[in-house]
Amino acid sequence: MHYKSTRGQVAGVGFIDAILMGLADDGGLLVPEHIPQVSAETLKNWQSLSYAELATEVFSLFVNDEIPRSDLEKLVQDSYGTFRHPDVTPVRKVRDDLHIMELFHGPTFAFKDVALQFLGNLYSYVSRKTGSVIHILGATSGDTGASAIEGVRGKEGIRICILHPHQKVSKVQELQMTTVDNENVLNLAVNGTFDDCQRIIKELFADVDFKHQYHLRAINSINIARILAQTVYYFYAYLQLAQQGMTGKLNFSVPTGNFGDIFAGYLAQRMGLPIHKLILATNENNILERFVNEGVYQPGEFRGTYSPSMDIQVASNFERYLFYLYGENTAEVATLMELLKAEGKIVIPEDKRTAVNAEFAAHAVENDECLAVISKYYDEYDYLLDPHTACGVAASDGLTSADEVTVTLSTAHPAKFNEAIALCEIKQTYPEQIEALFSKPQHQTIVDGTNEAVRDKLVQFF
Repeated sequence: MHYKSTRGQVAGVGFIDAILMGLADDGGLLVPEHIPQVSAETLKNWQSLSYAELATEVFSLFVNDEIPRSDLEKLVQDSYGTFRHPDVTPVRKVRDDLHIMELFHGPTFAFKDVALQFLGNLYSYVSRKTGSVIHILGATSGDTGASAIEGVRGKEGIRICILHPHQKVSKVQELQMTTVDNENVLNLAVNGTFDDCQRIIKELFADVDFKHQYHLRAINSINIARILAQTVYYFYAYLQLAQQGMTGKLNFSVPTGNFGDIFAGYLAQRMGLPIHKLILATNENNILERFVNEGVYQPGEFRGTYSPSMDIQVASNFERYLFYLYGENTAEVATLMELLKAEGKIVIPEDKRTAVNAEFAAHAVENDECLAVISKYYDEYDYLLDPHTACGVAASDGLTSADEVTVTLSTAHPAKFNEAIALCEIKQTYPEQIEALFSKPQHQTIVDGTNEAVRDKLVQFF
């Protein structure tokens, strides 16, 4: 398998080089040169596999011979052996028509662990095998940072710098990042929003000379390994329900701000997974919902919400979807991205909008609705949702019918967002790993939201 850029100036890149490149050198995002197909017979054969065994099978479709099978199996086992649940991403039945896939059983209690435990181990493997210097640079709206840091802290040959928006993540998210005291970890709290952090990251990676000089590697979902790892749990959820004799059309409802998590579902669907409907759930930062429902992609005014990990106006994975929406026409994608940069929006024609509506449904959840859903499901089903998962459930409730079965992705443990839970007058007990954070000292540096301010800190650190 080789990889190419959505903008057409980079192609023929091997798997390991694609992981190391992160953002393509032409400013685009890397995608597989072809999408491997999974047959109904293969899906049936996969039903008895454990999560780690399934992950190995899926990864092997994209890795080919660059990583020996035995090494890949060990990478996968090391990555998911850290999870607290034997199923890694268990599927919980709430109603006959609604299941919750819990993606928060990893070290930092967030779905990002599923991809970043693997990517952290993969970077360590590549560093050992090739003697490469690995300097990881990433931005987070809350969960990516802690998961990425946990994946590589203390590992020889790797240094990591994470940007997060100062005072715009939950307290637990902040503590999970900033209480880490390892010499290879730098936390930068940026005066600005997550979109500012993400812009800085993309522009620094787009400076190819700087990127190569300091050996910068991407940990954000611009890195194709993140997407590939996330496709696995879509397959796993389907296979778990198929084993239980699922009837009805299968939907996935996905809380998303950066389009990465739901794009992984879209990729799984294109590989052959029989998904009926991909439901895009967002909050009041509803750029993606407006795109699906109106055909206009235009960043709006930033709003702070009870689901801060989705407080995003510029979705970094959106370009990958445009690539497929426009029939893999890289010239058109490059033109659209230039248009977005120049005019601040993209408007797609009616035929493309029809195609989008055939693939996605979308719902934006306001703050009051988010809290109402948390309260309702706690009272009626004795199930405590975090505010992001609550957005996914709200979207599912509003966009599905009785003959459909929906799996809502639960992206984080509710303990990470007690600010919202407390507003519902629900008292929860923190897991001991999270409770312990509050007594630890923090390590972070506050910087201005400019490329220059961040660049200066990186030069000192790397």
